[in-house]
Amino acid sequence: MVYIKPRKIYDKTNSEGQKEGSIMHYKRYYQAPIGRVAITSDGEHITGLWLPNQTDFELKYDDKLVETEQPIFDKVERWLDAYFSGNIPEIDFPLKASGTEFREQVWAALLEIPYGETATYGEIAQIIGKKRGKAQMSSQAVGGAVGSNPISIIIPCHRVVGKDGSLTGYGGGIDTKIELLKLEKMDMDAFYRPKHSTKP
Repeated sequence: MVYIKPRKIYDKTNSEGQKEGSIMHYKRYYQAPIGRVAITSDGEHITGLWLPNQTDFELKYDDKLVETEQPIFDKVERWLDAYFSGNIPEIDFPLKASGTEFREQVWAALLEIPYGETATYGEIAQIIGKKRGKAQMSSQAVGGAVGSNPISIIIPCHRVVGKDGSLTGYGGGIDTKIELLKLEKMDMDAFYRPKHSTKP
């Protein structure tokens, strides 16, 4: 599995309006039990998996996304079919999530959280702190990185919870987070929904 940041080199615009040297991006929609999700790819790697409420995902790309067939999309759909059937599929396609070095370290740590288990923001902060040679690392900063994860479900940011079991803000919405945790047969009595959550 590849987990690297894509390079973008912008020079000039061709006759079709695309910047020469830029990364061409493609999209496909997948109807999941939680709603329609969007999958994006540069043709070789998965660059995004966007949940139903993340309707502005195309704004995160420099060029228009083209809805087309790509072999890697077939692999992701098979993975999602297996996941939503209650199985634990192996990620057999490369991922490429673009962010700051800190965010990429957090996303890499999320990939280490086993199916059916959770980690707290504080625990992730400790892991990243050690990697960066810092005695302390802000849980709030980790929360920001978790919330900006571009490849939802596959990079399982839904498995991160508050230290007291709080199902704190999730980019895909708290309802979706709850559904994913239930799907993985987690003990929901260990978690609670914050009273002042601003996300559905």
